[in-house]
Amino acid sequence: MVDENREAMVTVSESGTGTDLFAERKEVVALRIDGELRDLSTELTPGQEVEPILITSPDGLNILRHSCTHVMAQAVQDIFPDVNLGIGPFIEDGFYYDFGNIDSVTPELLKEIEKRMKRIVKEGQRFERRVISEDEARVELAQQPYKLELVTTKGGGAEGASVEVGGAELTMYDNIRRDGTRVWTDLCRGPHLPSTKLIGNGFALTKFSAAYWKGDQDNDQLQRIYGTAWASKDDLKAYQDRMAEAARRDHRKLGAELDLFSFPEELGAGLPVFHPKGGIVRRVMEDYVREAHIKSGFLYVSTPHISREDLFHTSGHLPYYADGMFPPMDDEGQKYYMKAMNCPMHNLIFKSRGRSYRELPLRLFEFGTVYRNEKSGVLQGLTRVRMITQDDSHSYCMPEQAADEINHLLNFILSLLRDFGLNEFYLELSTRDEDGKKKDKFIGTDEQWEAATEVLRKCAADAGIETVLDPGGAAFYGPKISIQARDAIGRTWQLSTIQYDFNQPERFGLHYTGPDGSHQQPIMIHAAKFGSFERFFGILVEHYAGAFPAWLAPEQVRLIPVAEAFDDYCHEIADKLRARGVRVEVDLSDDRFGKKIRNASKDKVPFTLIAGGDDKDAGAVSFRYRSGAQDNQVPVDEAVERIVQHIASHSNEDYA
Repeated sequence: MVDENREAMVTVSESGTGTDLFAERKEVVALRIDGELRDLSTELTPGQEVEPILITSPDGLNILRHSCTHVMAQAVQDIFPDVNLGIGPFIEDGFYYDFGNIDSVTPELLKEIEKRMKRIVKEGQRFERRVISEDEARVELAQQPYKLELVTTKGGGAEGASVEVGGAELTMYDNIRRDGTRVWTDLCRGPHLPSTKLIGNGFALTKFSAAYWKGDQDNDQLQRIYGTAWASKDDLKAYQDRMAEAARRDHRKLGAELDLFSFPEELGAGLPVFHPKGGIVRRVMEDYVREAHIKSGFLYVSTPHISREDLFHTSGHLPYYADGMFPPMDDEGQKYYMKAMNCPMHNLIFKSRGRSYRELPLRLFEFGTVYRNEKSGVLQGLTRVRMITQDDSHSYCMPEQAADEINHLLNFILSLLRDFGLNEFYLELSTRDEDGKKKDKFIGTDEQWEAATEVLRKCAADAGIETVLDPGGAAFYGPKISIQARDAIGRTWQLSTIQYDFNQPERFGLHYTGPDGSHQQPIMIHAAKFGSFERFFGILVEHYAGAFPAWLAPEQVRLIPVAEAFDDYCHEIADKLRARGVRVEVDLSDDRFGKKIRNASKDKVPFTLIAGGDDKDAGAVSFRYRSGAQDNQVPVDEAVERIVQHIASHSNEDYA
């Protein structure tokens, strides 16, 4: 797809550099020539087509952030002259650099490094590219063991390594002061900003951690320092505000505060337990989703948590997905695996008897709990766990039904996500890599991949939703569409996936009897609507900042008596609400009245009902909403009806 936000190509009319060509456009910081990003100082020839890269563009921000890594490394080497320099890539919204042979990083050291960085930025040092031979690099970097290793391996094995990988040349970037002296240098492929001055005051160092050289625990442990950088101070402030809001919404923090779930150490990493309140939310989610599936033509099934090893060889997951599965268990010489996916077992259900084309599409669905051997370093609350409960379905259809089935799934998934309050989406179409370099990662013929990809591409276009391409991101058995949803503060989460599979039906020998009586092979379409219940639960906690809509809230109503004399009256109202299916509690604690009100607010209860003398005399109750607004002396029957109707509406907005 063409990025409409990219700048128009410019034709070079006379010899010179990019700096000359865009002298009047200070926001241009680099060039794209023949699809490759280059420094603004690159020599140009007449007739060349170049694209200007703005500092505010995604590429421009990445270049800005990578330039910041060099400034940070220079500042660190000012403080620790004997530092061993690792790698320093840009990452989403920021950058990091790894250092060896320095003191443990502290908040105080972080401030000192940032102070020195500001001094370097203010100096306006130029970034200059220099080609260097391997022999010259070994001499120049003799005191830098990690850089020497990168020279030898051409960056191999170092994630984010900034060496010219796979090319014929190595390049250094020098930092040059205005008087022409070289003050710092690093092995790097670039490109960089023309000057440190363009970094301005839109950067900040954010955190630090330990890291291993090349990500290997057998290698040296290094100090990793992170930062963020933006095109302006205002953009930096906006980012910091977003991060503060994200921290306020962190589902791990809210999960503990609201008593929803926990991760007991005794169980092991990545294995959550849901407490009674969290269990209520999860049950409501499951009940709603199960009913929606059944209404939409899915057939509910259930399968075991473990299987003999042979099943996963048949499906192709062994050896392709072996690293993602827990080691097998041994039963008298027979190996059993905990399942990491449900599809092989659904295939056995399809295969259990003869099938006719009249049954298709056949949609099998279950809440299947799978287990994946995620590395401990990537586990993150509920959003990355080792126990994953999927709202997983597999549709078996004739090839000519595939497009309609994918459209059905897309519409069904988007409807479900909207029901839970997520309304902004884009689609990601993951295909086999276009240049064919990684074909060994994928099963199937070119013709099968082309046909499957074209079906998904057309369905994505028909959905009328923004679609971005992800070459090389397909599953090993077929292309897929991922639904990316934006939450209340604009963050993007990958949720649902729809995967086109021409591989497993063949491997399992699945067939149906066609209209002409012949045996034909179905197409299989995998779909996980939320991705996993655990992850979706965590996302909803953050989306709503713990203030679940009333239909989903674990406690929908809390009754607070003004004094002990009104306890029985509150119980009478609670009984009426319970009779209508409302989840309600009466606060009979010894806390003062004001604290009870604050506790209800802290617990994010949608409806707080207050009952005192005037309320009881009038057969009424007073509402206090989460917004802080109050509605006094509402007749009890009206209050009950108001609450019941709001819950029944499945509104994701607070009552107003």
